[in-house]
Amino acid sequence: MSLPIVIAFAVAGLMFGSFLNVCIYRIPRRESLHWPPSHCTSCLRRLAWFENVPIVSWLVLRGRCRTCGALISPMYPAVELATAAVFAGGALVYGLTPLLVVRLAFACALIVLFAIDLRHRILPNVITLPGIVAGFIASLFLPPGWLSSLIGLLAGGGVLLAIAEVYYRTRGQEGLGMGDVKMLAMIGAFLGWQLMLLTLILASFAGSVIGVAMIAAGRGGMQAALPFGTFLALGALVAAVAGDAMVAWYLSFY
Repeated sequence: MSLPIVIAFAVAGLMFGSFLNVCIYRIPRRESLHWPPSHCTSCLRRLAWFENVPIVSWLVLRGRCRTCGALISPMYPAVELATAAVFAGGALVYGLTPLLVVRLAFACALIVLFAIDLRHRILPNVITLPGIVAGFIASLFLPPGWLSSLIGLLAGGGVLLAIAEVYYRTRGQEGLGMGDVKMLAMIGAFLGWQLMLLTLILASFAGSVIGVAMIAAGRGGMQAALPFGTFLALGALVAAVAGDAMVAWYLSFY
């Protein structure tokens, strides 16, 4: 893969990241993604074109609205940078193939779910349910194949649903939301059952480490809610890029 192509994908990722920021802000509020045009969420002034340049505008404006001075969250440039990195990395890993398009669409959904769950503790059906269908349809023509995808989506939803049911019956309270169940089913549909299981392991490990760290720092207790969808998104991104190598490494011991 030539450097100019990788740079082109990174630039495209910046632009897509700007749109993902719109999704992250508006989807939880059930607002239209195309109307009204981009505006300051404090004073509602419509933004000029030069205020919508990914990363650059945030830096030039020093993270504040030029009219009312309201703070602009650093999550905006962070999402744009993350999407640029994902696009460039995807081009390097998958090359100019149909699978690249599918994986980038999957990654965009994961970035949106990551941020929304982190902020609002919800995983919108408008992303997860179409994602399940799209992942399975793509698997009819591309890896991981329809059978692995079908097993992945059924097992992905079933595993978390069983865990949630056991937790509820033993503790008498909700431990996982249905959004997590549908998100793992979506991950299984896109990545297949093996990488779905790897995603679950990685997410559970990361969640445990962060949870213990929060308890040790006095910032949460055993009952503190963690945005598990955020960890699932991170685990799925790792699994999509390095999952096959990780599984092969593990199986080499047997």
